Amino acid sequence: MSIGLSVSRISVCFFCYMKLDCRPDFVSLVWTKSRPQAEPSLIRLGNCPPTSVSAEEAVFNVGLNDCHFRRMVTGDQLVYTNDLTYIPSSDSHMPAFSLPVVCAYERPVDWYPPMYDPVLFDTYGQGELVFHMELMNDDFSGPAPSTAFPLGSLIPIMASVEHKSHQPLLLLLEECVATTTPELQPENHLFPIITNKGCLVDSKGTRSKFEQRQKSSEIHLSLQAFKFALGEEVFIHCKLLAWDPSGLDRSKKACHYVKDHGWELLDNPSYSSLCDCCDSSCTSRRTRSIASGKHGIAHNAVLGPLTITDWNA
Repeated sequence: MSIGLSVSRISVCFFCYMKLDCRPDFVSLVWTKSRPQAEPSLIRLGNCPPTSVSAEEAVFNVGLNDCHFRRMVTGDQLVYTNDLTYIPSSDSHMPAFSLPVVCAYERPVDWYPPMYDPVLFDTYGQGELVFHMELMNDDFSGPAPSTAFPLGSLIPIMASVEHKSHQPLLLLLEECVATTTPELQPENHLFPIITNKGCLVDSKGTRSKFEQRQKSSEIHLSLQAFKFALGEEVFIHCKLLAWDPSGLDRSKKACHYVKDHGWELLDNPSYSSLCDCCDSSCTSRRTRSIASGKHGIAHNAVLGPLTITDWNA
């Protein structure tokens, strides 16, 4: 990776100092407390604990491919983002906090997002756009080893869009339903998964959730296997939306329900108010085409067949 911007930045929060140093392939971050009640060992960078901890500091030396860094292409830059979070212990009087971590690099001329070679997938090209949707293994590192999922287990689903000459793109799942046929028929019995312009309604009573993004052009969904059509072939029909990352609103979002917390926006939880309409009606605007120089384009995808099996069978 060629580096265009080596960032050394100091941020100040109410009870801490954060020094960030962006290197070509890794990030060095030092968090220093300014109040004695704060506990450095409870700091996390993405999903990573500190590399080292002292009484006053938490130090992170991590690769850009680790800790769930999110990658986005913006013009001639590669931008990596993450969150530095602090969740205090239950007996602490310190508040929780989250600080943004951003590293920007010069984009190599020949760099494009990696392409997948899916096994069970839906692939569709429109102009220079290529959509993918596939079943994945447990850690989303490769295709699913089986299309059978026990009732209650998690079904990992990945959807992505590639567009070499138009970056960045944000991929959203606007609607998903399960049926027992590869085509949607008026008489079909439907199991709703995502409705209301990006609301994962299945998450209200299950462990289903959107996983943290690795890059804007992909979305990972962990879907808890449901009782619908046990033992039969199941097809998941989704409407994929590729959109300008700066264009999130009530009709273009990814929201899931967090128990004892409420609806949460995947891409920026601080704007979770965009999800308030998930229990009522989220207004829609007409989707506009990237090819015409506007903001987004939609594609209907079908994933399957897969089978949900009963543990007791």
